This record gives sequence, C-alpha cells and structure tokens, in this order.
Amino acid sequence: MRRRALLLGVLSAMTIPVAISAQTKDESDVRMVVAAFGKALASGDSTAAIALLHPEVAIFEGGWETLEDYRRGHLRADMRALQALKQETLRDVIKVSGDLALSTREYSSTGTIGERKVDSVGVETMVLLRTGEGWKIRHIHWSSRARRPAGNGGHP
Repeated sequence: MRRRALLLGVLSAMTIPVAISAQTKDESDVRMVVAAFGKALASGDSTAAIALLHPEVAIFEGGWETLEDYRRGHLRADMRALQALKQETLRDVIKVSGDLALSTREYSSTGTIGERKVDSVGVETMVLLRTGEGWKIRHIHWSSRARRPAGNGGHP
C-alpha cells in the first residue's frame, strides 16, 4: 500500500511541470499575439493587425465595432495615435482557460497628436480564442482618461 501511494505521488509530481509549462506556453503565445497587434498598429501595418483579429471580433472603442467597421473606421486613427504617442505598460495580466484567454492591461500614453497634447491612462481588455490558425483576438475593449494630478488619491 505504501509503495502504491509513493508511486502515485511520484507520478503526480511528474505531471505538474507538464501542466505548468503548457499553461506558460499558452500565456506566452497569447502575450506574443497581443504584443504583435500593438506593434502592427504602431508601425502602421494594417494587414498584420487585421490578420491577428478573429473574423467575428467585437471591438468596443466608443461604440461596438465589427471587423469591417474597425477596418473602415478606427483602425487608421489607432495607427496614427500609436505612431505619435509613447505608451508604457503599467501592469498586465494574462489568464488562459482552455481555448479562451484574457489579457488585461493598464497603460499610460503621452505625446502630441496634431496640436493636441496627450497625457492619459488607459485600460485594455482582450479576449483571445484558440483557433486552427493559432490565437486570434475575439474581443477588444479600450478606454482612457486624462491623467489626474498627483496627490488626489486617483479620485476627481
């Protein structure tokens, strides 16, 4: 009986690193897709950005946009903004559960777009779906606000 319990314990311990490394690989893959999307926008590569989006993507950016809405609308403005602004990630978390992944990020943006100075803090949520072609971005939600002056505890 003891020998069986010891064997089960050893076998269980051997499977833990496999599960952890599989999770880490998925998280890494998701992080790479999210980063590649941001880089494609920042470099003005609309083809690469669109290729990372699921055909049924829902983008919440001042309203609900489909892939075609985004391609015809905010995509160009997002590329111009990311080319003009410096963004810094303040914190981000990737969580994977089966074929779904959640990427959450808080970031700051500074710079000038045209004649408008930007100093803001934003949040980004992406839901990714594992497909036969790899991870695809299925949902994006962005929102931002002007940075609040220090010393007010983050409240207006």
